[in-house]
Amino acid sequence: MRLPDLGYAVTAYRAQGITTDTAHVLVSPTMTRESLYVAMTRGRHTNLAYVATDRPDDTHTTPHPNDNPDATARSILHGVLQHSGAELSAHEAITTQQEAATSIAQLAAEYETIAAAAQHDRWTTLIRASGLTREQADAVITSEAFGPLSAQLRRAEAHHHDIETLLPRLVAARRFDDADDIAAILHNRLHRATARPADPGRARKTSRLIVGLIPEATGPMSDDMRTALNERRTLIEARAQALLDRALADRHAWVQALGAPPANGHLLQRWKSLARTVAAYRDRYGITSRAPIGQAINTNAQKTDAARTRHALNQAKAITQPSKDERRLSNNAAPGQERPSL
Repeated sequence: MRLPDLGYAVTAYRAQGITTDTAHVLVSPTMTRESLYVAMTRGRHTNLAYVATDRPDDTHTTPHPNDNPDATARSILHGVLQHSGAELSAHEAITTQQEAATSIAQLAAEYETIAAAAQHDRWTTLIRASGLTREQADAVITSEAFGPLSAQLRRAEAHHHDIETLLPRLVAARRFDDADDIAAILHNRLHRATARPADPGRARKTSRLIVGLIPEATGPMSDDMRTALNERRTLIEARAQALLDRALADRHAWVQALGAPPANGHLLQRWKSLARTVAAYRDRYGITSRAPIGQAINTNAQKTDAARTRHALNQAKAITQPSKDERRLSNNAAPGQERPSL
């Protein structure tokens, strides 16, 4: 009986040209799609990929640039496939950098960062007045979960929740005696409490969401912060409109899935507003498939945005599809008889 041959680990570059019966590939977030292709084509019979999703231990005092608490094997593989290591021409490099700098992914990240700084003092004051003890409030403000909690407060306010009243109610709901991270607990309570509008009246109000996705930062802040936020908002809206215009001109499959734009002026504006949300979602998460929303959802934030985008998609389709009464009248019309108009 012939024993199996064993081989030592090599890099993807050194593996080029080597073949073996079975290849085992360790995939990291920094890998390029070209390296992955080389590594995953070395095995004659089997090629197995192992995706590294573990985090550094407590001895690592500073975060690594590739650390992502929401990372999954699927999201890392998606990132690798989007990461090309091929050499670009000067023109291609400039175009790629310009696209990245003006993408909604970049602009939304800038907006979120500025909003967090602009509203920091406001959320700090709100937390200190929420019913927590001084020590508990200090722990919340210095927690790593303070950022997500702040973003959730902004999101709740964008959906017309009265957070000045709601947060103290959530604090009083249950004690924190055995809590490891009060900020994380409050974030979870706030997320569940604001998943739906508080009452039917609020459901009829339009949420303050930029391009239907990004919660608007409101409340008192410095003029410089307000100006910076308004500039990003304008750029985000312009980018979404440009992407929609390009998709309509080039008849992209994803925009055709929304139905033909209506001729009616009011309905057309409403349809375009919904279509911009889909365009913005695709740009924010790098969706390139023919399907409007794509398949992979990698983080909780994307899951929330995907739900909003799916709702916008369904509304856009409803605008372009005839009503039941229109279909009934059209089907009942005799051959050669003019269809009645509604």
